[in-house]
Order: sequence, then C-alpha cells, then structure tokens
Amino acid sequence: MNRYYGRKPKIGIRPTIDGRRKGVRESLETQTMNMAISVAELIQANLKYLDGTPVECVIADTCIGGVAESAMCADKFEREGVGATITVSPCWCYGSETMDTNPYYPKAVWGFNGTERPGAVYLAAVLAGHTQKGLPAFGIYGHDVQDSTNTTIPEDVKEKLLRFTRAAVAVATMRGKSYLSLGSVSMGIAGSIVDDHFFQTYLGMRNEYVDMSEFTRRIDENIYDQEEYEVALKWTRENCKEGKDVNKTIQRTKAEKDKIWETVVKMTLIARDLMVGNSKLAALGFGEEALGHNAIAAGFQGQRHWTDHFPNGDFMEAILNSSFDWNGIRQAYVLATENDSLNGVAMLFGNLLTNTAQLFSDVRTYWSPEAVKRVTGKELTGCAANGIIHLINSGASALDFTGRQSIDDSPAVKPFWDIKEQEVKECLENTTWPSAVYEYFRGGGYSSEFTTRSGMPITMSRINLVKGVGPVLQIAEGWTVELPEDMNSVLVNRTDPTWPTTWFAPRLTGEGAFKDVYSVMGNWGANHGASSFGHIGADLITMAAILRIPVNMHNVPSDKIFRPSAWNSFGMDVEGQDYRACQNYGPIYGKY
Repeated sequence: MNRYYGRKPKIGIRPTIDGRRKGVRESLETQTMNMAISVAELIQANLKYLDGTPVECVIADTCIGGVAESAMCADKFEREGVGATITVSPCWCYGSETMDTNPYYPKAVWGFNGTERPGAVYLAAVLAGHTQKGLPAFGIYGHDVQDSTNTTIPEDVKEKLLRFTRAAVAVATMRGKSYLSLGSVSMGIAGSIVDDHFFQTYLGMRNEYVDMSEFTRRIDENIYDQEEYEVALKWTRENCKEGKDVNKTIQRTKAEKDKIWETVVKMTLIARDLMVGNSKLAALGFGEEALGHNAIAAGFQGQRHWTDHFPNGDFMEAILNSSFDWNGIRQAYVLATENDSLNGVAMLFGNLLTNTAQLFSDVRTYWSPEAVKRVTGKELTGCAANGIIHLINSGASALDFTGRQSIDDSPAVKPFWDIKEQEVKECLENTTWPSAVYEYFRGGGYSSEFTTRSGMPITMSRINLVKGVGPVLQIAEGWTVELPEDMNSVLVNRTDPTWPTTWFAPRLTGEGAFKDVYSVMGNWGANHGASSFGHIGADLITMAAILRIPVNMHNVPSDKIFRPSAWNSFGMDVEGQDYRACQNYGPIYGKY
C-alpha cells in the first residue's frame, strides 16, 4: 500500500510537432504520437514506484504544435499529478512555443535521429531555449541514424530515458513529504543538526520534530496496537537469536533482558507510527496520533539523552530499515541512526532509485594490506588486495545486507516484491542480536550482528553541507568483500564484535580521491555513509543535477554521466561545470 499522503508522481510525455497544417503536420502525427507511446511503454515495463506498482505515464491528448496545445497539455498534467516531463519529437517544432515551462518539473527532450526531418535541429533549438530561460533540460539524441518508419528505441536512448525517469520520479516523490527528527542532535554530530533550508529549498520537503519523550508517553499510555505488539514480540522471540553478551563489569538478569526486548519491540511500533501513522490508533481513541507525520525518512537521536537510561534504537532501526518484519515482506523504511539527517537523505536517495533497503554505517577504518598482514599474518587478495574500508555501526543496518538474497545465484539486495520467504529466513538465521555494550549504552539494548557476503556491487554515498557552497554529494562505487573467518575475527574484535560488518573495496581510478583506498577514506566528508546495492552512481549524479547539488567526489565512468545540456555552457571541465551550473541555477525549489 502507498503509505504516504498524496498521489504518486506520474511522467508526462509531450509529443511535439511542426505546427504547419495542410501537409506537414498531418504527415507527422502518427510517427510523433508513436514516439510518445513507445516511451510510455518503456517506462511502464521497466520502472516501479516504492510500493512496487509500475510508474504511470500521461500522454498529451494531442501532438503539441504551438503554445495553445502546450497550455492544454500543461493543464492536463496538473490535473493528473505529473511530476516530470519528457518531450519527444522526430521533426522541427517551434521551440519556445512547445517547450515545458513548469519550473518544478524535471525535464528531458528526445530528438529523433533521422534524416527525413530535422529532429536534431529541434532538439538543439529547444535546449537552447531551456538554457536561455533558466529551465535546464536533459537532451537525448541517439548515436545512430534511424529510418522514419523504425519505431524501436535504440539502446543508448533507452538508457538515458530510464536514467532520467528514475531520477525524476525520485525527486518528485520527495516533494511534499517530511523528514522526521525523533530527538535532536546526537553527540555533536553535524549531520544531526537538521538544516530546514536544505530540506525545503533543495528537496521540497518539510521538517517535523518529535521529542524522544514521546516514546515514553506512548509506552506508558499504551499508545500502540497492542494486538500487533503481541504478534511482534512472539515473532521476535522466535526469529531474532540473542547473541553473545560481552559485558564483564555490568551484568543484567534474564528478566531485565526480557524487559528490554519488550521495550525495543514497542519502540519499533511507535517509530513507524510516528512516521506514517496507524489507522488502528484511531479506534483506540488516539485520532491525532493515528495520522503520523507523512515522513518518507526519519532519524532517531538516541545517544545520549535516551540511551543513558533507555534501551538503544538499534533493533528499531535495523528492523524498520529492513524489507520484512512480523507482518511479512514489505517496503523498507528509511530511519537514520543518531538522527544524521544528511546520511538519512543519502539513504533516501538510494531507496528511491533502487526500491531496496539501505545500509547505514560508520565509515570506520581503512585497513591497508600492510596493516592487515601485520595484525593477522595473512594477505588481502582479489578485490581486497589494495586495502579495504570497514563499514560498521551499532546494529542499525538493514538485515537485507547479510547478502542472503540472490539474483542469478549471486548475493543481492532485492526490491521487496522479489524477495522470497526462504531468503527472509536466511537473513534472520545469519543475524544474531548481542546485548549492547553497557559502557556505550547504559540503558541496554540489542545490536544486530552479521557479516555481509562477498561480491555484492554497492554504491556508498553521502550528502555534506559546506559553508558558502551548500550541499554536495559524494559517491563511491565498489564491492563487498568477505574475509576468511580467522582474518575477519581478528579485525572485528579490535573494534566491536557485537555490530554488523561490511568490508568495502571501492573501485579505484588511480587519480584524485580514488587514487587508492586510503585516498577514498581520506576524502570522505563525514563519519557516516549510506550504501545501496548495485552501482547506481550514474543515477545519483543525474538526480543531483536535477536538485542542483554538485558532486564533489565520484568514480563513475565518464560515459555514464548524464546532466542537463545547460551544464555544457559552464566551462570545459565537466566537474567544474557541475559546481558552476548548480551555483548559477540554485536549488530547484529556492527561486520560485
């Protein structure tokens, strides 16, 4: 079910045409409309919303030959809930009369590469109009000439259409939703100093705030679905294996530990209800609480004002971030540890682009091959030969990242609608829940503990705020690495063996931030990173360009980078272009 208020954004497809009647327009009507239909079919067959339903497309009622039909199309798109537009044409059209001028819609234009009519001329003209009017658009032009009767979409055009649409749907989905702060600033972490200007002007989102005492109120006053709580507690006892207790100076009794389990299960229910509401609360007499905060992402402060007295949020965060719980397989939530809203946004980006659960981690330690050899007596090999980065945090990572799901017999993280019950079982069986280290978490709690399987392509990303610049995005594509157990245990036991471990080997380019693994660690802009399954850096770059967020670090191949055509007017160095263009246009919701 769609858990958020508001319609899912549709893609508006605009077939534009040469407006001259009595021969010209009439000869092009069928070809032009067929282009629009083929784009709609491509999108609907390949892309889905977060809830698993196909992305919907809306096509203009007629081809657009001038400003009157452009206005009719705009009116229809407003009624239909369009969030982004793709203009298609095989021919010359009147650029500024037929272009989409809605400042909030991400825009792309596909000009058909054929010799019969000048589709390329229209593409160049209308992109010039977009650039001149300050409405950047993505230009799409196939590499090879096609015959006018060819209705297939070339592979290079498909790639750009789908990349733009994934990013555009993600951007449009965020608009009007909320980021919910459950608490405030955690341990002075800059990312948990929630910047409402960033959320409002760059993402089009609201900020909502709830003090952590609301958890206490709801626990004390039983403001949760008590029937679901009984089901959840039973499921937890049957499926969440309690792990080792490494505490030596402080011990808790079994009764005390059982009470902690009860509390963390209640916290999970309450956090979810705070984010998206729960209609069953209304039947209990809590109509206001039943509505929730329309939060597409949230963050829990926890440390230290909560965790010095109450159980930590590790179980709550891990279960909500996962694609399953006591209600079965379901859409993952986005809940950031320590209310690191900027890492939460990176998690949200990945979630929207892939429809999968996300990994929240400390970017904790760079292990050089020499250091590993010194400590373990063994050498790193294969993908890890140049060194690895230890991604680890106090148990809040999605259990999907055990790597026990599979695609073509390889470890994977899948959209919830593709996950099998056996895969859920294996994710749970390969996770234990050790008692929290009480020196860290005086109130106790349970942290998930697992090791991510080897060979999964992942993309780590992060938003940082830079005084005088604004937000910047950093991206690192690479692979997960699984070390031999004797080597793994030595390295893990040097930090906290009660937390989940993901060993990350970034793809190196030999230059800049990706000269070597040490440079990746040294250039990472904060203590946290968000990881998504798959190499999605190109999609993140496209999404960032729509939002006018420059990318300050990435290892994406240059031929995969897709930004608006206007970026070409800001100098010859591609990454410098990005900074100058983003500064010139400003945040997408900041000027209108």
